[in-house]
Amino acid sequence: MKAFGFLSFGHYAQVRGSQTGSAADMIRQAVDLGVGADELGVNGAYFRVHHFAPQQAAPVPLLSAIAARTARIEVGTGVIDMRYENPLYLAEELAALDIISAGRIAIGVSRGSPEPALRGYEAFGYTGAQDPRGADLARAHFELFLKAIDGEGIAPADPRQAPPGTLLPVEPHSPGLRERIWWGSGTRATAEWTGRLGLNLMSSTLLTEATGVPFHELQRDQIDAYRAAYREAGHTRPPRVSVSRSIFPIVNSKDAMYFGRRTDSDQIGIIDGFQSTFGKTYAAEPDELVEQLRADSAVMAADTVMLTIPNQLGAEYNLHILEAFAEHVAPELGWKPNTEGPVAGDPVG
Repeated sequence: MKAFGFLSFGHYAQVRGSQTGSAADMIRQAVDLGVGADELGVNGAYFRVHHFAPQQAAPVPLLSAIAARTARIEVGTGVIDMRYENPLYLAEELAALDIISAGRIAIGVSRGSPEPALRGYEAFGYTGAQDPRGADLARAHFELFLKAIDGEGIAPADPRQAPPGTLLPVEPHSPGLRERIWWGSGTRATAEWTGRLGLNLMSSTLLTEATGVPFHELQRDQIDAYRAAYREAGHTRPPRVSVSRSIFPIVNSKDAMYFGRRTDSDQIGIIDGFQSTFGKTYAAEPDELVEQLRADSAVMAADTVMLTIPNQLGAEYNLHILEAFAEHVAPELGWKPNTEGPVAGDPVG
């Protein structure tokens, strides 16, 4: 394991025990958490994006705030729902963020997950999807987004100001931004598609398969398929792969109160009409966690592990989780504190 970070879903609600009663609480604590994680040597601060829900929804201002106050930590998303995005505006925003952070971003995007709104992207003005889940809309937006961040000409220039036929790119342009784009994949097919495009892979917290095979083995197969497709397409830049896990080292009585005596296993459920496998939660004392994670073939195959954190327990407690993992678990899996910035991917060959 080369790197680890935290993945926050950004929940907030006025409920008993929540330290994030409002959006303001959640956002300000997210900045504090990112700054504290950077000081611990944690590699990444990643945030889920949901619309029409009391969760994190506008990632670029948040990531900009964290990037401006930190020196090394990678800031990113897991993931942005492309159905809701103006691809050219997103390209401009992410180029600016890439410049502010000096290339310390890892932007995960995808079709998006089930949401509380019925075709909510249409309320944002994006209509015309033939797929009831909007997958075709997301892919079309993403295709234009990639052209924009690659610096291709997009809009015809005014002939009074440029030679006829001139196409203008969006600005600002940040060279190398494409290398910091990840696709969030929940299937082998989309993982292989991601590899062919030469993008990084964020393997989802669930896979739309339920064959009786353990989640980590399904995910390892997905990772292997991605890397094979990446290699066969002729890409030579080392690719990066992340997986997400709920991991809680139990090192004190509060940890035991929240997560102790817990038995967990993979879960099978229905999402978007597909029978799917969800990964289990790991909660144990450090020595036991190390052995459990070493037996997780996908964790060991990925270069980056994202710890999904209970953000409503507050920044202080979540920093404790990260510190406990960094001190007692991660070094046994090959991790070293971040002193330079984002890691490179695994060699291709």
